Amino acid sequence: MEKEKTTIVLFSGDLDKAIAAFIIANGAAAYDHDVTIFFTFWGLNTLRKDEHVDVKKGWLEKAFGWMMPRGAKKLGLSKLNMLGIGPPMIKHVMKKHNALSLPQLIELAREQGVKLVACTMTMDLLGLKEDELVDGLTYAGVSAYLGDATDAKVNLFI
Repeated sequence: MEKEKTTIVLFSGDLDKAIAAFIIANGAAAYDHDVTIFFTFWGLNTLRKDEHVDVKKGWLEKAFGWMMPRGAKKLGLSKLNMLGIGPPMIKHVMKKHNALSLPQLIELAREQGVKLVACTMTMDLLGLKEDELVDGLTYAGVSAYLGDATDAKVNLFI
């Protein structure tokens, strides 16, 4: 019998939405689904390495890189960001309630075999290079996501 499939498009670069995507992905993986998360546009910031990576870019790509948050630890909230005070507050509340942090949720997803796919078209548009993203990703375009989504019973856009 073939496994159930779940796909998630993570378009948002907001901390709370990324947390929700990974909670759902980990839940689906725990239910033995094949899970794919397709990261596009601002969602790709979740996959950026925390440290600066020196890669050759044009001025526009450098500007995008400078303006976008670098990695899962730097994402802002979609609501109540409060000039950057919101993320530490929500992280404190999560820790107080023994909830996994976004980096921990990402690691758990990897351990459970969740497929993390970086959208190559968006990478080109935003000037992101593979060296700037975390290791262990799949790089593909929308057709690869659609191939996974076609067979999935659950398809989410976050």
